[in-house]
Amino acid sequence: MSPLTAVLRRVVGLGAAVLLSSFAVFLVPFVSPGDPVRALLRARMDFGEADEATVQAYAEQFGLHDPMLVQFGRWLGRFFTGDMGLSHISGTPVADQVLPAIGVTLSLAGSALLVAILVSIFLGVISATHAGKWTDKLITSVTHALIAIPEYALAPLLVLLFAVRWSLLPSAGYDSPASLVLPVFILALRPISFFTVAVRSGVLQALDSEHVLAARARGLSRTQALTRHVVPHGLLPMWTMVGVWFAGLLGGSVIVEVIFAIPGMGRLIFDSIVDSDIPVAQGGVVVVVTCAVLVTGIIDLIHKLSDPTVRIGVRHG
Repeated sequence: MSPLTAVLRRVVGLGAAVLLSSFAVFLVPFVSPGDPVRALLRARMDFGEADEATVQAYAEQFGLHDPMLVQFGRWLGRFFTGDMGLSHISGTPVADQVLPAIGVTLSLAGSALLVAILVSIFLGVISATHAGKWTDKLITSVTHALIAIPEYALAPLLVLLFAVRWSLLPSAGYDSPASLVLPVFILALRPISFFTVAVRSGVLQALDSEHVLAARARGLSRTQALTRHVVPHGLLPMWTMVGVWFAGLLGGSVIVEVIFAIPGMGRLIFDSIVDSDIPVAQGGVVVVVTCAVLVTGIIDLIHKLSDPTVRIGVRHG
């Protein structure tokens, strides 16, 4: 399959994923218990009940009696041209709340992913090159233990220790580099666990490969063989996971942002759901899903196109 065909197929797949996800988000008010029009008006009226004439006038004004697919097409068209609607609580444009929030979440998830990659490369290489020794056993035990610890359990504990008891780091906020240390560390822990296992496995496999043994036979030192051949090939299993984990970090940021009072997308979506602010919740979820799908697809495509042994959708032989 040619690179152009691979790119086109991936673009179509990404577009379909975004479209289906958007439709699912759009359906939420319609499949929720009760009348969606009355629910929207209730939020606008500080949870008071609207009379029938007001309900009908509102529905007519915003085309809520139109067929669902017509409403979805109209909503999607406005959404991807920057008009995400108005908040039912504040009356301000949804985009004015969503765009700053997604910037915060992307920076938080990106920082956590970068930390996870760097730490995992170090730990995975050390573990593989000392296979069977106490350092390997220690790293393997710790990484496997961290896999089982969820963010919502670890975050309060670290806040209690580093912010409350020892006063080393801020307990909340997004106003200084120090305030990001705990959130980034907590988000990075689980990918560090999985990445380290992947790097260790890849490096062990590369160490026994024919081209590495041939390189050593040609006179390359152990360090040269590691840096030129073993590590680059050993990292391939981790790179296949990076896109998926970045998407996971975007979703997993909800708990961390709420706990640390970070004004990101996770906290915005959480607050909008609590307040029944449907346009903000819908806009936030669609933007997060779109970012996750695009980043995951782009990273996956780059990896597959850069690896001559991998082809999208086709296996030769």
